[in-house]
Amino acid sequence: MLLNLNKPRGITSQDAVTAVKRILRIKKAGHTGTLDPIATGVLVICLEKSTRFAGYYSNLDKEYIITMKLGERTDTFDAEGKVIDRKENFSVSEKIFVDTIKKFEGKQLQKVPYFSAAKREGIPLYRLARKGVEFERPLKEVNIYNIELLEFNLPLIKIRVSCSKGTYVRTLVDDIGLHLGTFAHITDLVRTAVGFFRIEDSFGLEDLKAGRYKLLPPDSGLTEFPDIRLREAQADAIRHGMFIDLPSNIKLIEGNLVRLYDEKGFLGLGKVRAGRIKPERLIS
Repeated sequence: MLLNLNKPRGITSQDAVTAVKRILRIKKAGHTGTLDPIATGVLVICLEKSTRFAGYYSNLDKEYIITMKLGERTDTFDAEGKVIDRKENFSVSEKIFVDTIKKFEGKQLQKVPYFSAAKREGIPLYRLARKGVEFERPLKEVNIYNIELLEFNLPLIKIRVSCSKGTYVRTLVDDIGLHLGTFAHITDLVRTAVGFFRIEDSFGLEDLKAGRYKLLPPDSGLTEFPDIRLREAQADAIRHGMFIDLPSNIKLIEGNLVRLYDEKGFLGLGKVRAGRIKPERLIS
């Protein structure tokens, strides 16, 4: 099962998972994409057997509401860090700001922040940054679908960002500040969506303690993949690790993933291989 958790500010994503395990009294759980301690909002948590599909949920697009402050740059690109640059005398109009953020929409190579969990030779970058080790920030391809201005009240500005997985919104804010001829960092960050998981449908830790929550089936986060209904013999073959023929009425290309179902429900994911379907990841 899946839980759409509204992570509170001030704790790590792993702290949130630990709290969920304790409250719900379950042994196995994991999140599908890290939220910084400063951030709140949607953190999809896999429970028990659903953890087998955590990597697939991580591929979902994201949406954030970001409050940024112009005029200051921090070493972490957010309010948790130390101010390392400051420029108080800057002139940015609302029009200039909107014109600037629209330039950041689309596919692009983005520099990974110094303080991130990305690794260099097996070592997380944030550990190197804390030690003062100098290194070239690696590049990562991301896709920013839309950036929308919500509030403009200098030096604070609020925006909504829709983006692909792996986008570093802290880097985005830092880059926007530099393009405006000043600096910027995040003061507040809310993840409002992960795929179809919306913040308005999420539950806080207090909701869990009070029993006010709803769990979702494991396939609810996999709707991007087409579904195939299997006959009993086909389902048995898949459970035993065997390939089955791709239904003639379904056109898929090599490597496509599909959701597999039998008469009782969700079986897991399969992958197209040479016109057939092989079991990729099963629920049991």
